[in-house]
Amino acid sequence: MWKVQLFKLNYDHRESEAVKDIVDSGWITMGEKTKEFEDKFADMLGGDIYATAVSSATASLHMALLALDIKSGDEVIIPALTFVADINVVRMVGATPILADCSNYNNWNITAQTIEEQITDKTKALILVHFAGYPCEMDEIVELCNRQNIALIEDCAHAPDAKYKGQACGTFGDYGCFSFFTNKNLSVGEGGMLTTKSEKLDQQAKYFRSHGMTALTLDRHKGRAITYDIAQSGLNYRIDEMRSSLGLVQLDKLDDANRSRKLLVERYIANLSEVKEFSIPFRDLTNIESVYHIFPILLNHGIDRVALIGRLKEMGIQSSIHYPAFKDFRAFREIGLNSAPIAEDIATRELTLPLYPTMTFDEVDLVCESLKKSLDNLQNSLESETLVPNITRLKPSVHSLAKKILGGK
Repeated sequence: MWKVQLFKLNYDHRESEAVKDIVDSGWITMGEKTKEFEDKFADMLGGDIYATAVSSATASLHMALLALDIKSGDEVIIPALTFVADINVVRMVGATPILADCSNYNNWNITAQTIEEQITDKTKALILVHFAGYPCEMDEIVELCNRQNIALIEDCAHAPDAKYKGQACGTFGDYGCFSFFTNKNLSVGEGGMLTTKSEKLDQQAKYFRSHGMTALTLDRHKGRAITYDIAQSGLNYRIDEMRSSLGLVQLDKLDDANRSRKLLVERYIANLSEVKEFSIPFRDLTNIESVYHIFPILLNHGIDRVALIGRLKEMGIQSSIHYPAFKDFRAFREIGLNSAPIAEDIATRELTLPLYPTMTFDEVDLVCESLKKSLDNLQNSLESETLVPNITRLKPSVHSLAKKILGGK
């Protein structure tokens, strides 16, 4: 159906062989491959980092809020432009989500200024997102959180190995939360990682991951423990060995994959920078190393996004939206969310074009050509629709003239 789809897995025989090795080993639940994945992921981030592999990024966000004792009566600031996982986990612990707006129409991340505007005496935590793989301006945000005694959680779902001033995203706050969902830079299907510099917070996370147990199934299997204690109430947010083995292969590919993404984005920008019907965000930002998770554009006011997506589909190009505004979802319409004008406007005009590491320059060129043609077709259709009422108004006089020529009354 698609000539160019939104995302493709960066998989080959290595992923298949890794999973087969796990199945053949006879141990498929969380075990030694998971520990290896955690250690190598922590090494990538640099410094003294603890990493806990979990079943999803949403699980890591939930665990972070639980470990930081966020509860009913507390407020948690989140970006107004983000996936629903961030608002869902805040509500799941009974806290109130407060929206911080985007910085501006070029930098869609939240900033210390847009965060500080939403701080009250009930603010206990901040969840920030490094949108599209572009890091937030962390110096000012970290200083603000320290000054206001606000816990800082980094949602790094878009940003594995992205850096701000040379420091890896996921290492600035109390916790970093990473996603390994199918369409992410590092893909295992479903999975995530929770990172921290604090040994105490790391231990709490590991308790929450596996029922609060002091010894894991693998420990008993290996004879390292006979039984276990329950240190605190916990959940089952474990990852399994198959996905951890996929994660290890994907981790080995990540540097090259992120470099490919960068080159593809540069190709997009070279092809599209002169197009007047939209703008390209995150241009000319300093002090950051992006990992180019998605390629978003911002359509001009008046362009019918649904029609454009439909025309691209007809030409075999898949596109998407990142993200609808929270106020447009039924679950959040009645909870009294504060307004975030820039983010809400972006949400009505954002369009995401295909991007994945194995994409070719020819495919980028095809997407760009199809986008330009689709925009031209929409513009021509709009001009035709504008002319129709004028022609209609002329019909009576034309009819009258015809009568006179033919000798009618």
